[in-house]
Amino acid sequence: MKRSVVTAAVAAAGALLVVQAPAPAQASTGSSFTSGSNPVLFVHGYNGDAGNWNTMADRFRADGWPSAHLRQWTYDSRQSNTVTAQQLSAEVDRVLAATGATKVDIVSHSMGGLSSRYYLKTLDGTSEVDAWVSLGGPNHGTDTANSCFDTSCTEMRIGSSFLTGLNSGDETPGSPRYATWWSPCDTVINPDSSVSLSGAVNSRTTCLSHTGLLTDATVYAQTRDMINR
Repeated sequence: MKRSVVTAAVAAAGALLVVQAPAPAQASTGSSFTSGSNPVLFVHGYNGDAGNWNTMADRFRADGWPSAHLRQWTYDSRQSNTVTAQQLSAEVDRVLAATGATKVDIVSHSMGGLSSRYYLKTLDGTSEVDAWVSLGGPNHGTDTANSCFDTSCTEMRIGSSFLTGLNSGDETPGSPRYATWWSPCDTVINPDSSVSLSGAVNSRTTCLSHTGLLTDATVYAQTRDMINR
């Protein structure tokens, strides 16, 4: 288990705003968009924004996904994850109405996995989601959240009432397919074991930073292939 000091934790809390620019997106040799592919709704994490997904969205476009099927959503990451989940529910409805699809795929990073899980578990989201992905999500809490005090951040603390409720019973309810990716070099999510969920396909990456999960080509390809089955 990694140990973090307060100064490192504070720096980590703002890490989502700094994403290293990768190589330009190129079409891959893996799966590509078909008439049966769902629209993808990206949910960023704490202190993040829609731009965090630019690299991954560009790669989806290079593999044939039309821009209308790629929604990079922005929300107030300081508010409670329960409020965000309600807003996410409305956003899913907008995406479905705009595309004519019956279900979406959700790809989340960090804290974005918590609001989207709450939506699935509590707000009947399982009927509208085919696949759910968590990249470096604090699904069972992280000790770095002890150093920030927004409502959403306190909900990420290990043992919080929010997480206790979210993880009670079935961690992966309903018919959606669930998958998580975690990195042994992620200094924002402590412990590493926080990411994995019972009932999900849980994958370890190479030595990637917390934000590196957003731009790594292998993580993208695995995410794309998982949701596009």
